[in-house]
Amino acid sequence: MMDYEMKAEEAAAFEDAAEGMMAADIAALKDEVKSLSARMVAGQRPALGTKVDADGGERKAFADAYLRKGQDGAPELKSLSTASGPEGGYAVPVEIDRMIETMVAATSPIRAVANVVPVGSAHYRKLVAVGGIQSGWVSEEALRGETETAAFAEVAPPMGELYANPAATQTMLDDAGFDVERWLAEEIAREFGHAEGDAFVAGTGEDMPKGFMTYPTSAAADGERPFGTLQHVDSGVDGVLPDADPLVDLVHSVKPALRQGACFVMNSATLAAVRKLKDGDGNFLWRAGIEAGTPGTLLGHPVVEAEAMPDMAAGAAPIAFGNFKAGYVIAERTATRILRDPYSNKPFVHFYATKRVGGGVANSDAIKVLRLSA
Repeated sequence: MMDYEMKAEEAAAFEDAAEGMMAADIAALKDEVKSLSARMVAGQRPALGTKVDADGGERKAFADAYLRKGQDGAPELKSLSTASGPEGGYAVPVEIDRMIETMVAATSPIRAVANVVPVGSAHYRKLVAVGGIQSGWVSEEALRGETETAAFAEVAPPMGELYANPAATQTMLDDAGFDVERWLAEEIAREFGHAEGDAFVAGTGEDMPKGFMTYPTSAAADGERPFGTLQHVDSGVDGVLPDADPLVDLVHSVKPALRQGACFVMNSATLAAVRKLKDGDGNFLWRAGIEAGTPGTLLGHPVVEAEAMPDMAAGAAPIAFGNFKAGYVIAERTATRILRDPYSNKPFVHFYATKRVGGGVANSDAIKVLRLSA
Protein backbone atom coordinates (compact mmCIF):
# COMPACT_ATOMS: atom_id res chain seq x y z
CA MET A 1 0.00 0.00 0.00
CA MET A 2 2.84 2.33 0.85
CA ASP A 3 4.54 1.70 -2.56
CA TYR A 4 1.34 2.54 -4.40
CA GLU A 5 0.93 5.86 -2.52
CA MET A 6 4.56 6.82 -3.30
CA LYS A 7 4.11 6.13 -7.04
CA ALA A 8 0.94 8.25 -7.10
CA GLU A 9 2.74 11.16 -5.44
CA GLU A 10 5.64 10.91 -7.92
CA ALA A 11 3.25 10.92 -10.87
CA ALA A 12 1.45 13.98 -9.52
CA ALA A 13 4.76 15.79 -9.02
CA PHE A 14 5.84 14.92 -12.56
CA GLU A 15 2.57 16.27 -13.97
CA ASP A 16 2.96 19.50 -12.00
CA ALA A 17 6.54 19.97 -13.28
CA ALA A 18 5.49 19.32 -16.88
CA GLU A 19 2.63 21.81 -16.65
CA GLY A 20 5.04 24.40 -15.25
CA MET A 21 7.51 23.91 -18.07
CA MET A 22 4.76 24.18 -20.69
CA ALA A 23 3.47 27.35 -19.11
CA ALA A 24 6.97 28.87 -19.16
CA ASP A 25 7.44 27.95 -22.83
CA ILE A 26 4.08 29.46 -23.77
CA ALA A 27 4.91 32.65 -21.89
CA ALA A 28 8.28 32.94 -23.66
CA LEU A 29 6.62 32.38 -27.04
CA LYS A 30 4.05 35.10 -26.30
CA ASP A 31 6.82 37.51 -25.38
CA GLU A 32 8.65 36.78 -28.64
CA VAL A 33 5.46 37.35 -30.66
CA LYS A 34 4.91 40.68 -28.88
CA SER A 35 8.50 41.71 -29.66
CA LEU A 36 8.15 40.86 -33.35
CA SER A 37 4.84 42.71 -33.55
CA ALA A 38 6.39 45.80 -31.97
CA ARG A 39 9.26 45.76 -34.47
CA MET A 40 6.82 45.46 -37.38
CA VAL A 41 4.76 48.37 -36.07
CA ALA A 42 7.96 50.41 -35.77
CA GLY A 43 8.40 50.03 -39.52
CA GLN A 44 11.37 47.70 -39.67
CA ARG A 45 11.76 46.13 -43.12
CA PRO A 46 12.61 42.45 -43.60
CA ALA A 47 16.21 41.56 -44.29
CA LEU A 48 17.35 41.67 -47.89
CA GLY A 49 16.42 38.47 -49.69
CA THR A 50 13.75 37.27 -47.22
CA LYS A 51 10.41 36.08 -48.52
CA VAL A 52 8.08 39.06 -48.38
CA ASP A 53 4.86 40.02 -50.11
CA ALA A 54 4.60 39.19 -53.80
CA ASP A 55 3.79 42.79 -54.76
CA GLY A 56 7.40 43.88 -55.32
CA GLY A 57 8.45 43.34 -51.70
CA GLU A 58 11.82 41.82 -52.51
CA ARG A 59 12.45 44.48 -55.14
CA LYS A 60 11.65 47.24 -52.63
CA ALA A 61 13.86 45.63 -50.00
CA PHE A 62 16.72 45.45 -52.52
CA ALA A 63 16.33 49.12 -53.46
CA ASP A 64 15.81 50.48 -49.94
CA ALA A 65 18.14 48.25 -47.96
CA TYR A 66 21.02 47.68 -50.35
CA LEU A 67 21.02 50.37 -53.06
CA ARG A 68 20.12 53.30 -50.79
CA LYS A 69 21.68 52.27 -47.47
CA GLY A 70 24.18 49.56 -48.32
CA GLN A 71 22.77 47.14 -45.76
CA ASP A 72 23.95 43.56 -46.31
CA GLY A 73 21.19 41.00 -46.33
CA ALA A 74 20.81 37.27 -46.34
CA PRO A 75 24.03 35.52 -47.35
CA GLU A 76 22.26 33.14 -49.75
CA LEU A 77 21.71 36.07 -52.16
CA LYS A 78 25.43 36.80 -52.30
CA SER A 79 26.62 36.12 -55.85
CA LEU A 80 30.04 34.53 -55.52
CA SER A 81 32.41 35.45 -58.33
CA THR A 82 35.41 33.26 -59.16
CA ALA A 83 37.55 36.40 -59.28
CA SER A 84 36.39 38.32 -56.22
CA GLY A 85 35.06 35.60 -53.93
CA PRO A 86 32.43 36.79 -51.46
CA GLU A 87 32.72 40.36 -52.77
CA GLY A 88 30.99 39.49 -56.05
CA GLY A 89 27.91 41.61 -55.29
CA TYR A 90 24.19 40.90 -55.14
CA ALA A 91 22.14 39.34 -57.90
CA VAL A 92 19.65 41.89 -59.20
CA PRO A 93 15.97 41.02 -58.54
CA VAL A 94 14.09 39.67 -61.55
CA GLU A 95 11.95 42.79 -62.02
CA ILE A 96 14.94 45.14 -62.24
CA ASP A 97 16.87 42.69 -64.44
CA ARG A 98 13.95 42.58 -66.89
CA MET A 99 13.87 46.36 -66.94
CA ILE A 100 17.59 46.43 -67.80
CA GLU A 101 17.15 43.81 -70.55
CA THR A 102 14.27 45.74 -72.15
CA MET A 103 16.24 48.99 -72.21
CA VAL A 104 19.40 47.31 -73.53
CA ALA A 105 17.41 45.73 -76.37
CA ALA A 106 16.11 49.17 -77.32
CA THR A 107 19.59 50.75 -77.42
CA SER A 108 21.74 47.89 -78.78
CA PRO A 109 21.02 47.73 -82.55
CA ILE A 110 22.39 44.25 -83.30
CA ARG A 111 20.75 42.68 -80.23
CA ALA A 112 17.38 43.77 -81.62
CA VAL A 113 17.83 41.67 -84.79
CA ALA A 114 20.15 38.82 -83.68
CA ASN A 115 19.40 35.49 -82.00
CA VAL A 116 19.72 35.97 -78.23
CA VAL A 117 20.24 32.73 -76.26
CA PRO A 118 20.26 32.66 -72.43
CA VAL A 119 22.84 30.29 -70.97
CA GLY A 120 23.47 28.99 -67.49
CA SER A 121 27.24 28.65 -67.74
CA ALA A 122 30.17 30.70 -68.95
CA HIS A 123 30.23 29.00 -72.36
CA TYR A 124 27.89 28.27 -75.26
CA ARG A 125 28.55 25.68 -77.96
CA LYS A 126 26.46 24.18 -80.74
CA LEU A 127 27.04 22.06 -83.84
CA VAL A 128 25.75 23.19 -87.23
CA ALA A 129 25.53 21.11 -90.41
CA VAL A 130 27.66 22.37 -93.27
CA GLY A 131 26.30 21.58 -96.73
CA GLY A 132 23.19 19.71 -95.57
CA ILE A 133 22.34 16.01 -95.85
CA GLN A 134 21.94 14.35 -99.29
CA SER A 135 18.52 12.86 -100.11
CA GLY A 136 16.58 11.58 -103.12
CA TRP A 137 13.43 9.97 -104.48
CA VAL A 138 12.81 6.22 -104.90
CA SER A 139 9.91 3.90 -105.66
CA GLU A 140 8.21 1.82 -102.98
CA GLU A 141 10.31 -1.34 -103.46
CA ALA A 142 13.52 0.15 -104.87
CA LEU A 143 16.82 -0.13 -103.05
CA ARG A 144 17.97 2.87 -101.05
CA GLY A 145 21.53 3.93 -101.66
CA GLU A 146 23.71 5.22 -98.87
CA THR A 147 23.52 9.01 -98.48
CA GLU A 148 26.42 11.27 -97.72
CA THR A 149 26.74 12.41 -94.13
CA ALA A 150 26.89 16.15 -93.63
CA ALA A 151 29.98 17.76 -92.20
CA PHE A 152 29.55 19.58 -88.91
CA ALA A 153 31.17 22.73 -87.59
CA GLU A 154 31.20 23.94 -84.00
CA VAL A 155 29.91 27.40 -83.13
CA ALA A 156 31.38 28.71 -79.87
CA PRO A 157 30.92 32.49 -79.61
CA PRO A 158 33.65 34.13 -77.51
CA MET A 159 32.39 35.51 -74.22
CA GLY A 160 33.54 38.28 -71.91
CA GLU A 161 32.37 40.16 -68.86
CA LEU A 162 30.43 43.30 -69.65
CA TYR A 163 30.48 45.93 -66.92
CA ALA A 164 29.03 49.31 -66.08
CA ASN A 165 29.92 51.60 -63.17
CA PRO A 166 27.33 54.39 -62.73
CA ALA A 167 27.59 56.69 -59.71
CA ALA A 168 25.25 58.78 -57.57
CA THR A 169 25.70 60.88 -54.44
CA GLN A 170 24.43 59.58 -51.12
CA THR A 171 22.21 62.68 -50.95
CA MET A 172 20.44 61.56 -54.11
CA LEU A 173 19.98 58.07 -52.70
CA ASP A 174 18.58 59.43 -49.41
CA ASP A 175 15.95 61.42 -51.33
CA ALA A 176 12.70 59.44 -51.03
CA GLY A 177 11.42 60.97 -54.29
CA PHE A 178 14.42 59.67 -56.27
CA ASP A 179 13.51 56.51 -58.21
CA VAL A 180 16.78 54.66 -57.62
CA GLU A 181 15.64 51.51 -59.42
CA ARG A 182 14.77 53.20 -62.72
CA TRP A 183 17.85 55.44 -62.56
CA LEU A 184 20.12 52.45 -62.03
CA ALA A 185 18.43 50.41 -64.78
CA GLU A 186 18.71 53.28 -67.27
CA GLU A 187 22.37 53.94 -66.48
CA ILE A 188 23.34 50.26 -66.71
CA ALA A 189 21.35 49.79 -69.93
CA ARG A 190 22.91 52.86 -71.52
CA GLU A 191 26.47 51.71 -70.80
CA PHE A 192 25.73 48.07 -71.66
CA GLY A 193 24.05 49.08 -74.93
CA HIS A 194 26.96 51.26 -76.01
CA ALA A 195 29.55 48.57 -75.28
CA GLU A 196 27.48 45.86 -76.96
CA GLY A 197 26.85 47.98 -80.03
CA ASP A 198 30.60 48.15 -80.71
CA ALA A 199 31.42 44.54 -79.76
CA PHE A 200 28.75 42.80 -81.86
CA VAL A 201 30.00 44.64 -84.95
CA ALA A 202 33.74 45.02 -84.44
CA GLY A 203 34.62 42.99 -81.34
CA THR A 204 37.97 41.19 -81.45
CA GLY A 205 36.77 38.02 -79.71
CA GLU A 206 39.38 38.39 -76.95
CA ASP A 207 37.50 38.63 -73.63
CA MET A 208 34.57 40.03 -75.62
CA PRO A 209 32.15 38.95 -78.39
CA LYS A 210 33.52 38.58 -81.92
CA GLY A 211 31.90 41.11 -84.22
CA PHE A 212 30.59 39.91 -87.57
CA MET A 213 32.69 42.52 -89.41
CA THR A 214 35.92 40.97 -88.09
CA TYR A 215 35.34 37.64 -89.86
CA PRO A 216 37.25 37.00 -93.12
CA THR A 217 35.44 37.62 -96.41
CA SER A 218 35.61 36.11 -99.88
CA ALA A 219 33.95 36.68 -103.25
CA ALA A 220 33.19 32.93 -103.49
CA ALA A 221 29.53 31.93 -103.41
CA ASP A 222 27.79 29.87 -100.74
CA GLY A 223 29.08 26.32 -100.55
CA GLU A 224 32.44 27.33 -102.00
CA ARG A 225 33.73 29.33 -99.04
CA PRO A 226 35.10 27.85 -95.80
CA PHE A 227 32.68 27.87 -92.88
CA GLY A 228 32.99 31.15 -90.97
CA THR A 229 33.93 33.22 -94.05
CA LEU A 230 31.42 35.86 -95.17
CA GLN A 231 30.78 36.66 -98.81
CA HIS A 232 31.51 40.18 -100.08
CA VAL A 233 29.99 41.86 -103.12
CA ASP A 234 32.05 44.56 -104.84
CA SER A 235 30.53 47.90 -105.80
CA GLY A 236 32.62 48.19 -108.97
CA VAL A 237 34.15 51.54 -108.00
CA ASP A 238 36.77 52.15 -105.31
CA GLY A 239 35.37 54.00 -102.31
CA VAL A 240 32.09 54.94 -104.00
CA LEU A 241 28.58 53.55 -104.24
CA PRO A 242 27.78 54.67 -107.82
CA ASP A 243 24.11 53.61 -107.86
CA ALA A 244 21.68 51.08 -106.41
CA ASP A 245 22.83 48.18 -108.60
CA PRO A 246 25.41 46.88 -106.06
CA LEU A 247 22.71 46.95 -103.37
CA VAL A 248 20.44 44.81 -105.55
CA ASP A 249 23.30 42.36 -106.08
CA LEU A 250 23.93 42.31 -102.34
CA VAL A 251 20.29 41.49 -101.55
CA HIS A 252 20.10 38.66 -104.05
CA SER A 253 23.37 37.13 -102.92
CA VAL A 254 21.42 35.90 -99.87
CA LYS A 255 19.39 32.72 -100.39
CA PRO A 256 15.62 33.30 -100.65
CA ALA A 257 14.90 31.28 -97.52
CA LEU A 258 17.27 33.49 -95.49
CA ARG A 259 16.18 36.68 -97.21
CA GLN A 260 12.87 36.61 -95.34
CA GLY A 261 13.48 38.73 -92.24
CA ALA A 262 16.80 40.14 -93.52
CA CYS A 263 17.87 43.75 -92.98
CA PHE A 264 20.59 46.24 -93.92
CA VAL A 265 23.14 47.38 -91.32
CA MET A 266 25.17 50.60 -91.75
CA ASN A 267 26.21 53.69 -89.80
CA SER A 268 24.58 57.12 -90.01
CA ALA A 269 27.11 58.62 -92.47
CA THR A 270 26.62 55.75 -94.92
CA LEU A 271 22.86 55.91 -94.49
CA ALA A 272 22.91 59.62 -95.39
CA ALA A 273 24.60 58.75 -98.71
CA VAL A 274 22.28 55.83 -99.40
CA ARG A 275 19.16 57.91 -98.79
CA LYS A 276 20.15 60.13 -101.72
CA LEU A 277 20.06 57.28 -104.24
CA LYS A 278 17.23 57.43 -106.79
CA ASP A 279 15.79 55.07 -109.35
CA GLY A 280 15.53 55.77 -113.10
CA ASP A 281 12.37 57.83 -112.58
CA GLY A 282 13.96 60.09 -109.97
CA ASN A 283 12.24 58.45 -106.98
CA PHE A 284 14.21 57.91 -103.80
CA LEU A 285 14.92 54.28 -102.99
CA TRP A 286 14.60 55.02 -99.28
CA ARG A 287 11.15 54.66 -97.75
CA ALA A 288 10.53 56.20 -94.36
CA GLY A 289 8.76 54.18 -91.68
CA ILE A 290 4.98 54.41 -91.80
CA GLU A 291 4.65 54.84 -88.04
CA ALA A 292 6.83 56.69 -85.56
CA GLY A 293 9.61 54.47 -84.22
CA THR A 294 9.52 51.98 -87.10
CA PRO A 295 12.68 51.73 -89.22
CA GLY A 296 12.80 52.97 -92.79
CA THR A 297 13.19 50.49 -95.63
CA LEU A 298 15.63 50.16 -98.51
CA LEU A 299 14.63 47.90 -101.41
CA GLY A 300 11.86 46.59 -99.19
CA HIS A 301 14.10 45.66 -96.24
CA PRO A 302 14.50 47.52 -92.91
CA VAL A 303 17.70 49.44 -92.16
CA VAL A 304 19.45 49.18 -88.78
CA GLU A 305 21.85 51.97 -87.80
CA ALA A 306 24.99 50.71 -86.07
CA GLU A 307 27.63 53.37 -85.52
CA ALA A 308 30.42 50.80 -85.22
CA MET A 309 30.09 49.94 -88.94
CA PRO A 310 32.97 51.24 -91.12
CA ASP A 311 32.71 54.54 -92.99
CA MET A 312 32.65 54.66 -96.78
CA ALA A 313 36.24 54.41 -98.10
CA ALA A 314 38.19 52.54 -100.76
CA GLY A 315 38.26 48.84 -99.94
CA ALA A 316 35.97 49.27 -96.91
CA ALA A 317 32.76 47.30 -96.36
CA PRO A 318 30.34 49.88 -94.92
CA ILE A 319 27.09 47.98 -95.61
CA ALA A 320 26.01 44.55 -94.40
CA PHE A 321 22.86 42.71 -95.35
CA GLY A 322 21.45 39.46 -94.10
CA ASN A 323 19.26 37.53 -91.72
CA PHE A 324 20.95 38.21 -88.39
CA LYS A 325 18.47 36.06 -86.50
CA ALA A 326 19.96 33.06 -88.32
CA GLY A 327 23.44 34.46 -88.86
CA TYR A 328 24.54 35.92 -85.51
CA VAL A 329 24.07 34.44 -82.04
CA ILE A 330 24.33 36.32 -78.74
CA ALA A 331 24.83 34.14 -75.65
CA GLU A 332 24.36 35.70 -72.23
CA ARG A 333 24.01 34.78 -68.61
CA THR A 334 20.81 36.55 -67.68
CA ALA A 335 21.64 37.41 -64.08
CA THR A 336 23.20 40.85 -63.56
CA ARG A 337 25.34 41.34 -60.43
CA ILE A 338 25.74 44.64 -58.61
CA LEU A 339 28.42 45.58 -56.10
CA ARG A 340 27.82 48.79 -54.12
CA ASP A 341 31.02 50.81 -53.65
CA PRO A 342 30.76 53.94 -51.44
CA TYR A 343 34.52 54.12 -50.72
CA SER A 344 36.48 54.52 -53.96
CA ASN A 345 35.23 57.96 -55.01
CA LYS A 346 33.70 59.88 -52.11
CA PRO A 347 31.14 61.44 -51.94
CA PHE A 348 29.86 59.34 -54.85
CA VAL A 349 28.45 55.84 -54.47
CA HIS A 350 29.35 53.61 -57.42
CA PHE A 351 27.28 50.63 -58.52
CA TYR A 352 29.57 48.16 -60.28
CA ALA A 353 27.32 45.99 -62.48
CA THR A 354 28.62 42.95 -64.38
CA LYS A 355 27.16 40.44 -66.82
CA ARG A 356 28.68 37.75 -69.05
CA VAL A 357 27.87 38.18 -72.76
CA GLY A 358 29.21 36.47 -75.87
CA GLY A 359 28.56 36.69 -79.58
CA GLY A 360 29.67 35.25 -82.90
CA VAL A 361 28.57 34.30 -86.41
CA ALA A 362 26.47 31.13 -86.42
CA ASN A 363 25.73 30.90 -90.15
CA SER A 364 28.18 32.58 -92.51
CA ASP A 365 25.75 32.14 -95.44
CA ALA A 366 23.18 34.41 -93.77
CA ILE A 367 25.25 37.63 -93.67
CA LYS A 368 26.81 39.41 -96.70
CA VAL A 369 28.80 42.64 -96.92
CA LEU A 370 29.16 45.25 -99.68
CA ARG A 371 32.77 46.21 -100.37
CA LEU A 372 33.50 49.52 -102.09
CA SER A 373 36.06 48.15 -104.47
CA ALA A 374 36.55 47.63 -108.20
